[in-house]
Amino acid sequence: MSIYSQKQKWKMWLFVTAVIIVGISLWYTNTLVNKIAQEERRKAKLWADAIQKKANLVKYTNVLFTRLKNDERKKVELWAEATRQLSQDLRDYGFVLKVVADNTTVPVILADEAGNPITSRNLEKDKENDRAYLKSEMLAMRTVQEPIEINIYKGQKNYLYYKDSKLFAELKNVLDDLIKSFISEVAVNSASVPVIVTDSTKQNVTAMGNIDTLKLKEKGYLENTLAAMASQNQPIEVEFGNDSKSFIFYQESLLLTQLKYYPYVMFGIVGLFLLVAYLLFSTARRVEQNQVWVGMAKETAHQLGTPLSSLIAWLEYLKSNGLDIATSSEIEKDVKRLETITERFSKIGSVPKLDYVDLISVLNDAVNYMKSRTSKNVAFSINAGNQAEVMALLNIPLFEWVIENLIRNAVDAMNGNGSITIALSDQTQFVYIDITDTGKGIPKSKYKTVFEPGFTTKQRGWGLGLSLTKRIIENYHSGKIFVKSSETDKGTTFRIVLNK
Repeated sequence: MSIYSQKQKWKMWLFVTAVIIVGISLWYTNTLVNKIAQEERRKAKLWADAIQKKANLVKYTNVLFTRLKNDERKKVELWAEATRQLSQDLRDYGFVLKVVADNTTVPVILADEAGNPITSRNLEKDKENDRAYLKSEMLAMRTVQEPIEINIYKGQKNYLYYKDSKLFAELKNVLDDLIKSFISEVAVNSASVPVIVTDSTKQNVTAMGNIDTLKLKEKGYLENTLAAMASQNQPIEVEFGNDSKSFIFYQESLLLTQLKYYPYVMFGIVGLFLLVAYLLFSTARRVEQNQVWVGMAKETAHQLGTPLSSLIAWLEYLKSNGLDIATSSEIEKDVKRLETITERFSKIGSVPKLDYVDLISVLNDAVNYMKSRTSKNVAFSINAGNQAEVMALLNIPLFEWVIENLIRNAVDAMNGNGSITIALSDQTQFVYIDITDTGKGIPKSKYKTVFEPGFTTKQRGWGLGLSLTKRIIENYHSGKIFVKSSETDKGTTFRIVLNK
């Protein structure tokens, strides 16, 4: 028992040490991961702040361009007003001519009611007198901006066609490129942040980055992803002017997500490795134990064989020399008993032959043998109900060994004074055998321990009886044996389950 107790203590200390090591490692790894995660969050926050500032810059630039556009229209309107005044009041045309002359950027064409060009400004100089060119320019201008109507004299009207100046058009292209590069920079970001850019409806995707495009085709994936992103971070609203609006959804980077679960994955893998290693070592240890069991059993059978043969010869010699029948009968019983024990040991390690036999008869034989070699203060009883026989597949010598071991342990637990009851229950698929004593009982924490090799409560015991019993029932008969119930100072019930 001391050896087993020491083994249990070693296991406990090793387990506690392993838990401490794992706990410290997990704490340290988690600390490092949290630091890296904080750095990743800081990068993502800096990225989001930079994107917000750039969005504000794009918005401001767009507003500026809108103002420039309005200013250009005001210039054209002023030019039209000057033209109207020039036609109505010829006495004060110095100011009008100055306004017309100051327009050096906005392309304009003045036409009559019939659509015939009258004059133009800021167009290609070599085509200012080309009516076809002027009419095509008027048509192009009309598609972009409605012409300004000018009342000339007594219901006569002229129309002023215009378009954005070349400078403004170039600046507008710069703005468009700025918006495109802004969206591209949002989608392809150095912070590796998964990002989706949508229009004002938050349903149509205009750009994306660090997103699995194949998954976007799955039903409901986009909505779920946008909802998850919005729950993590407030979407960045970007206005480009002209009621154009976009929303930038983003979430933590994949690296940050992986870092969160890294310690648990790592220790899961390590734990799995340790578990597999433990199982392999346990299997190897059991195989080694089995080899020791088999070797010891066969060596015991071999060692018993030689003196047993001599005893048989000496018994025959004594019979021939007039040994009385009663004495010779008792000696013969013990010799047969030694033969049975030798046969039992010889079967360890080999596949035993199972016969379809009456279990009640086998139990009676085993109990009768033990009854004659046990204190008279121990009462035995077999309860099989109303069944005359219960058939089961058994190897009789090995199964009798199991019953004898259980009875011997029960007698020792009762200190040679009490009762042992064997109850049979024949079910459809199984046979249940309950062996109950009135001994000192077994603590619940020891229900499984009692079957371990080396466990014993005796000062001179080897602790092999119940271990051998379990091996015979489970390995050779494909059954089960366990402590069904036990109470201190009241007794214990072992249950054997055999497959029919």
